[in-house]
Amino acid sequence: MNRSNVSASFDVVHMILDIFFQCAALGGTVLAWGSLVRPEQWKSIISMFFIFVLIFIISNRAANIYNNTLFFYTDRVIKRESVSFFFAFLSGFLTYKFSLLESIDHRFFVRFLMVSYMVMSLEILFFLKIIDRIINRKHIPRCIYVGSKASYNKFRYFLNKTPLTVNEIGYVSFDEESESLEYIGCLKDLEKIIRKYNIDQVFIMQKRDVDIAYIQNYIDLCIRMGVTCRVVVDIYRRRKAFSYNSSIGTYPIMTYHTVCMNTWEAALKRIFDIVFAIIGIVLSSPIMIITAIAIKLDSPGPAIFKQVRVGKNGRHFKIWKFRSMYVDAEARKAELQAMNEVGDGMMFKIKDDPRITRVGKFIRKTSIDELPQFFNVLAGSMSFVGTRPPTLDEVEKYTTDQWRRISIKPGITGMWQSSGRSNITDFDKVVGLDVDYIDNWTPFIDIRILFRTVSELFKLNGSY
Repeated sequence: MNRSNVSASFDVVHMILDIFFQCAALGGTVLAWGSLVRPEQWKSIISMFFIFVLIFIISNRAANIYNNTLFFYTDRVIKRESVSFFFAFLSGFLTYKFSLLESIDHRFFVRFLMVSYMVMSLEILFFLKIIDRIINRKHIPRCIYVGSKASYNKFRYFLNKTPLTVNEIGYVSFDEESESLEYIGCLKDLEKIIRKYNIDQVFIMQKRDVDIAYIQNYIDLCIRMGVTCRVVVDIYRRRKAFSYNSSIGTYPIMTYHTVCMNTWEAALKRIFDIVFAIIGIVLSSPIMIITAIAIKLDSPGPAIFKQVRVGKNGRHFKIWKFRSMYVDAEARKAELQAMNEVGDGMMFKIKDDPRITRVGKFIRKTSIDELPQFFNVLAGSMSFVGTRPPTLDEVEKYTTDQWRRISIKPGITGMWQSSGRSNITDFDKVVGLDVDYIDNWTPFIDIRILFRTVSELFKLNGSY
């Protein structure tokens, strides 16, 4: 993206209104409860407010709140700005608690936050779009759309869900005439249409069956006339994927993805994994030591079992578990394949596996055998919550659609493990749960799965 176009989609009006309304919230709080503030505390209040607003604006920008090409669903904006408000509140609170400046009366601080959130909600619900249209009324670009009537209606629906404000003059067909009220001509007459209707911007739908060189002629025409031309790319079917537009240098990029692409959420998940892996290792160390001793006394062989498993997008890693089987377990797997409870052999699971030792039955029942996986999480090959890490022979049997379940890091627990794993032996259902997790992942879903996993452990539903 050219330097001059970096902020082409930045809604500066929205940002200014956010700052204005937060200042109004502070002013209203001062008018109502200013008596709670001593003269020497004003410096602290200004410092707290500056940090609060700064973090609020930065968080909004990171959440694409100020991108005026996004759908303007009110509930979506309230949700995202509420998250930004939380980070701003946390920053303001830390400033209030640990600042070397004069401490602020906590009653004033709490009331400001209440007023601030109420004002933010009112701004989104009632004032934002109205004020935005009033400010931009004299500068609304006159636009036409080139494409079919059906695609024009769909595009107009999407356009009305964004903060973009345009004056829609009508649509232009590629080579057919139409009796629609919005129809104003054919593409071959584009120059005449631009002159007749004083057009500022032209949206051209680039379909799969439209020749690129043909469209390029009209893009060049708009450039020569100084009219902004926007090409709406619709040459690939979206299927079941999320998408976003970006650029590398002067090359536009359309990205389709089914996994989370937000770096801050990925960083948050990794920080969560590291912190809780360390906590888990420290707290479970006595149990792990006792378990290792019990395994050595119960049967010959190492206490720790290492096995190559398949991680994110097919990467191999060694998973660590307490050994719950006899040392010849892998050699005996083939002869027990007929007893596998999972159809098509996509996973290997036997209820009363004869290869399991006496101690192994207990540590599997209580999931103690999985405690060494805290080290896998700390090393980064696994996550606390993810999909079940499959074996090499299992992955070799995966279909194209089933491969998708390993598009993220495997986890100690996941949707399958927390959904009554002992009762789910249909591999398609396992894949369905994993895909559902991948499609809808948020940090809050991880927390919910962890709570459900703990509940399953108390039911003693066993290890996978």
